[in-house]
Amino acid sequence: GALMASIMALLILMSDRLQLNLQSVYSFLLGHISVTGWGQLAVIAPLVVGGVIFARFFAFHLNALSLGEEGAAYVGVNVERDKIVILGLGSMLTAAAVSISGLIGFVGLVVPHAMRLSFGPDHRLLLPAAALGGGAFVIIADLLARTVMAPSEIPVGV
Repeated sequence: GALMASIMALLILMSDRLQLNLQSVYSFLLGHISVTGWGQLAVIAPLVVGGVIFARFFAFHLNALSLGEEGAAYVGVNVERDKIVILGLGSMLTAAAVSISGLIGFVGLVVPHAMRLSFGPDHRLLLPAAALGGGAFVIIADLLARTVMAPSEIPVGV
């Protein structure tokens, strides 16, 4: 956290020398999806669709891991391998989302818990529900951010 904050502060400080558009840096830091175009979506769509499909195949493993490492190993899950694969998959999906929208932290905190309350702990339902629910939540938050103080626009991450 502190290292990234220092790097961002340095980039903002040196924005004139690096010819960075300070407005785009702030948009990324506050989370903003209005600058996202179809070209950017086309680049990450295969990653996201492939990642969600691949994650669906690991739903049983995630269900087993919710029993604990010993319980998962008992039902035949390769715990160490699956932890690495699931961490890598989650990192890839998170990086794809953040690369377009910037830092919108509340979605990852609120939506998975709400989906677990709605759909239960079975990851076969929970993973697609969280993915679709997160997207819907961001769209609704962006719609509210654009209309609450119209004609000015609040970044969706605020």
